[in-house]
Amino acid sequence: MTLSRIAITTGEPAGIGPDVTLMCALLPWDCELVAIGSLDLLQARAAALGLAIELQPFDSGSEAATHVPAVLKVIDTPLAQPVVAGQLNPANADYVLHMLRTAVSGCQQGLFDAMVTGPVQKSVISDAGVAFSGHTEFLAQETGTSHVVMLLATDDLRVAVATTHLALREVADAITVPLLTQTLEIMHTDLRQRFGIASPRIAVLGLNPHAGEGGHLGREEIEIIIPALNALREKGLNLTGPLPADTAFNTQQLAHTDAYLAMYHDQGLPVLKYSGFGNAINITLGLPIIRTSVDHGTALDLAGTGNVSDGSLRQAISVALRMARASQG
Repeated sequence: MTLSRIAITTGEPAGIGPDVTLMCALLPWDCELVAIGSLDLLQARAAALGLAIELQPFDSGSEAATHVPAVLKVIDTPLAQPVVAGQLNPANADYVLHMLRTAVSGCQQGLFDAMVTGPVQKSVISDAGVAFSGHTEFLAQETGTSHVVMLLATDDLRVAVATTHLALREVADAITVPLLTQTLEIMHTDLRQRFGIASPRIAVLGLNPHAGEGGHLGREEIEIIIPALNALREKGLNLTGPLPADTAFNTQQLAHTDAYLAMYHDQGLPVLKYSGFGNAINITLGLPIIRTSVDHGTALDLAGTGNVSDGSLRQAISVALRMARASQG
């Protein structure tokens, strides 16, 4: 099997992204890790954390080599202004976007087999005058992808959402047959191709309490969700539901489910984050490239302190590697 090469974007420079990247670089990996970020920043942060790590410029013409603990390859990306840990600076917003574009381009060209993203601060990018609603939307735009799906995962649970960052009063209107059809087809395809699951079993949650209670608590299940699921079942998709959200995550259902589809952000993700807080990750399905991410913020108050866990980034790298291998067949 070909050795995989994984790009890591180090995220908001004032946050903990550089810290957890360096911490993960201390570990053995059966792939090559390439950090994208400021070499000067990484050196300064390693010194602040007391980490003895050798940072080497990445040679794009070289063959992928197994990662050596405490040696990290870096694509140096210059900062616009020096960074103080914990202090946001809109002048460095373009630095963050440049890292992402470098990783996307490298994946598209076959230089990288997957990209893993560190946490970014959406507010400081917006303060710099750049419309940025998040990694997911940005990567869809960069790759020309019309529809993507946000999937969060732990070792034991995968939960996707039909709608992402949307006000609750807008969710019901957003749930349509075309939306559910696109979302579930993407989930089915990527679970097969990127996770190696031959016949993915997807459990779909209802929108309303008790999945609508036969129409007494809302008709979205009857008029939208059930017709969409039935049409997809005729195409061969293995779908369960719509299930009442308050009982869908029971032990018996979990044993027969590869992934869940929740109708909105706070319907499914609290369960996942409760079960795997600190080790959950974010995966974007539907892209022509593999992208995983940490599922935590920039933690500005902890940057440079060493008082952080790299568990989510470790998991994101591990899953990206597994997805890359499954995609290779």
